[in-house]
Amino acid sequence: MNLTIITTGGTIDKVYFDAKSDYQVGNPQIKAILERVGVTFPFWVQELFYKDSLDLTDEDRAQIVDAVLESSSNRVIVTHGTDTMVETAKALQDRLDGTKTVVLVGSLTPARFRETDAEFNIGVAVGAVQSLGPGVYLAMNGQVFDPENVRKNRAANRFEAI
Repeated sequence: MNLTIITTGGTIDKVYFDAKSDYQVGNPQIKAILERVGVTFPFWVQELFYKDSLDLTDEDRAQIVDAVLESSSNRVIVTHGTDTMVETAKALQDRLDGTKTVVLVGSLTPARFRETDAEFNIGVAVGAVQSLGPGVYLAMNGQVFDPENVRKNRAANRFEAI
């Protein structure tokens, strides 16, 4: 398997600045996570943005779609903030030609935190991108979702099928 990972920011890559009591998007964490767990397949990381997903524009989404389409790999993971992950997944669905398997993944707490869902979500995304057919999917909370039938439940702090 040859995997492309496109990073866009989001909570998964956030850094907590104690002095300001503020979070900012930092360097992508997925490469370090995959290396730490000893994956044996080749992967390439393309750092596209360092943005909170609430700050992504339609132009940013178009750049994400273009990056996926231009990737030489047919298997792509996109790290993304959870607040607008569904919107980006739908933008990808509208433009993909049926040859690529794309999984969007994020986390509800930063990967740098001890008690984070980031590593688990990345593991689910890696399994999904290897085993699913062409299409666009979201990997969150131990499940793989169709973008047309999922929402983020902010009150419960999780993704759920609708």
